[in-house]
Amino acid sequence: MNKKFGIKEVVAMGIGTALFVVLTNVQIPLVFIPNTALQPRMAILAFFSAIFGPIVGGVVGFLGHALGDALFYGSVWWSWVFPEAVVGVCIGLFVKKYGVEEGSFANTKTIVFFNVVQAVANAVAWIIVAPVLDIIVYKEPANKVFVQGAFAFLGDIIIIGILGTLLLAAYSKIAGKSSNLKAED
Repeated sequence: MNKKFGIKEVVAMGIGTALFVVLTNVQIPLVFIPNTALQPRMAILAFFSAIFGPIVGGVVGFLGHALGDALFYGSVWWSWVFPEAVVGVCIGLFVKKYGVEEGSFANTKTIVFFNVVQAVANAVAWIIVAPVLDIIVYKEPANKVFVQGAFAFLGDIIIIGILGTLLLAAYSKIAGKSSNLKAED
């Protein structure tokens, strides 16, 4: 985790949340599963979580989803807002292990580790948290919400596995080069 929390992290929360909200309507519907789609905004959540840590990841996931729902759909589906925060927090917990800012993300071991973490985070969020909250809060039928959760899990691990990994690898390559710069005397 980051040792200090400052203006850089606050700005990251704002930019990450804004990008997450803007990408709310960019979806590839899974026609056979109602209200479930592939969502590129999950790659943005993973990106900000892996660079800035669990607080930024949790805020981007929570606020991004809540604001996106409110702005584009007129109401907030809270049982799916909290799981987004769970994904952001879980991915962000391992920020130091990814080494994105140091330029070491693009090695195979780190990429595999990142994708294991995001898969576990998505499993907890979409196979456990979202369906349970749907049942408790909205009295949704269990068979429906567990199927939705399973497909949301699969969609998110694919999106983060491809787009999130590509974003982080590209950024890490750039960040690693810029961190080698030294001030002249």
